[in-house]
Amino acid sequence: MNAPLVHSRPGLEVRNLCRSFGGLQATADVSFSVPFGTVTALVGPNGAGKTTLFNLVTGIVRPQSGEVFFDGERITGASAGRIAALGLIRTFQTARVFPGLTVLENAMVGGHRRVRTSPFAHMISLPSARREERALRERAEAMLDIVGLGRVRDTHAVELPMGSQKLLEVVRALMAAPRMLLLDEPAAGLNDSETADLAALLRAIRDTGVTVLVVEHNMALVMSVAEQVVVLEAGAVIACGDPDAVRADPRVIRAYLGAEADNQGGRP
Repeated sequence: MNAPLVHSRPGLEVRNLCRSFGGLQATADVSFSVPFGTVTALVGPNGAGKTTLFNLVTGIVRPQSGEVFFDGERITGASAGRIAALGLIRTFQTARVFPGLTVLENAMVGGHRRVRTSPFAHMISLPSARREERALRERAEAMLDIVGLGRVRDTHAVELPMGSQKLLEVVRALMAAPRMLLLDEPAAGLNDSETADLAALLRAIRDTGVTVLVVEHNMALVMSVAEQVVVLEAGAVIACGDPDAVRADPRVIRAYLGAEADNQGGRP
């Protein structure tokens, strides 16, 4: 296996993580680390176990063995809410928006985890609550402008095309002020222009100090933004290292060529 990037302080550490469902081994002794302040991509053919791994890391599914650490704290088996409270925030493969709320309101929902004033203060509209709500709204508006959604901020979120809903979900996750952001196929459904905007957004997120772990099939996007690439096949890590080294790894080439053959030329 290629040597992963070496940074002084690992943010996320996955150690020997195993999980099976019935007779299917979804993850098999998976180990890797994500350094703080980087973009790491998790790639592999369909069915490689990428989304299952996200579910294990974020507390949605419990591992049968192995451990997960975030900033040195063991989070194996912790609830999804506890893990989110530590600053480990994720999106999902299928965009999830709140029906009945506008684009702006959907974005603001993500920021309410950071609200400091009490629900009672908001209920009776105390000045402190109004100030906090105004700041939250201004931050959401600014972030929507960055991804090109500011012009539709008053549109009901369910009316957006799927690609725009995916970008909105990224904005909502960022509103929660994560320390590490886990993105599950954020480029799915995006056109070329939107994908370019997403790449710029991922770099900007990293430059603000937020660490990114992204599951993605779009290899052009991965190679343009990731500093480290972890490759899964059949639930196991087959390569880990910088993009150029991983792209040239014979095991990675075989995994993707095999997937293409199985799919008769379809996307790996």
